[in-house]
Amino acid sequence: MQNHTVLISGASIGGPALAYWLTEYGFDVTVVERAPGLRPGGQAVDVRGPALVVAERMGVLDELRELATDMRGMSVVDAAGVELYRSTEGTISGGDFATADVEILRDDLCQVLSRGAAGRVAHLFDDSIAALTQDEHGVQVTFEKAAARTFDLVVGADGLHSNTRRLAFGPEADYITHLGTYLSVFTAPNYLDLDRWQVWHQAAGAGGAIMTARGNAEIRVFAGFETPEPVAYDFRDIEAQKKLVHDRMADVGWEFPRALRYMWDAPDFHFDSMSQIHLDQWWRGRVALVGDAGYCGSPMSGQGTSMALVGAYVLAGELKAAQGDHRIAFPAYQDALRDYVAENQRLALTNQARMAAETGTAEGEPGVGADLQDVGQAVNGLELKEY
Repeated sequence: MQNHTVLISGASIGGPALAYWLTEYGFDVTVVERAPGLRPGGQAVDVRGPALVVAERMGVLDELRELATDMRGMSVVDAAGVELYRSTEGTISGGDFATADVEILRDDLCQVLSRGAAGRVAHLFDDSIAALTQDEHGVQVTFEKAAARTFDLVVGADGLHSNTRRLAFGPEADYITHLGTYLSVFTAPNYLDLDRWQVWHQAAGAGGAIMTARGNAEIRVFAGFETPEPVAYDFRDIEAQKKLVHDRMADVGWEFPRALRYMWDAPDFHFDSMSQIHLDQWWRGRVALVGDAGYCGSPMSGQGTSMALVGAYVLAGELKAAQGDHRIAFPAYQDALRDYVAENQRLALTNQARMAAETGTAEGEPGVGADLQDVGQAVNGLELKEY
């Protein structure tokens, strides 16, 4: 087999899934992750369509269903907390309850995927790639802390602001499209005594939701705001990000002023833009990208997790089929997923337009959940071959 050693940057969703499949196929895998361990927190994410097939082939689908958020329904309220609409048939975040889709907390999914390759993958936590140098024999990787090493292949699974993409492909500004919205997520106590329920509130230019988690023991707060121009902020300065969210959200109404008081001490605060990544080619020499690093659709698509799982499966499968020859595997990987990714990225724009139209004309009117999750062909149109 050619190209036996693979370095994966990122240990969230796409990275652990790719590590699982590559080790299944006999590759020697190392995962580097900037955080000191698996990252806690994050929003509820969805496993849909072909991603359910991937989870089943990994042998983890039943476990994912056991860990599902198990929502009973959702409400939409006004600034005073008066209920405008409720549904027990689905939620905005998770879609229609009648489908086979699985809504699960991001950190729970990360734990399950990481256990899949436990004992077979080397991890470098609290570290990151500082430089990449390619030649015909491999990729020389300089780490921020660990000793430099050479790998046959490197894969960036390190998200929207991919360090791997920056090093191998160039500045983020060349590939990112800002969709005009920023979102923060953090954990707080269930001070509202919600029971497997989501409550949503949307004001002019800002809003979000509170939903229960961990058997109603806690809530996840989703607070977002719109801005036509990108906001300049330090990706590493969490306290500055919290202040930015507070300044934008403090006057939104409903429970947000109270919820934001818990934000300051939240151990799992996350903040980022809703943006997309568009590249003509998902690889550069011996370096490839998977998931948000290569083709982020934004949370507005509801498909980021599924694209990462499917992308990891197909990339690993094509490397297996090509006996490790990246010159064959990388183009085959993109050819297999090009239309699937494009459809999902279009879906995000469609969902954004629908949400804007509904919240702008009749705040919380019925149909929000169904429209936002009308995933259609983007979910069901891809047949996954077995490798």
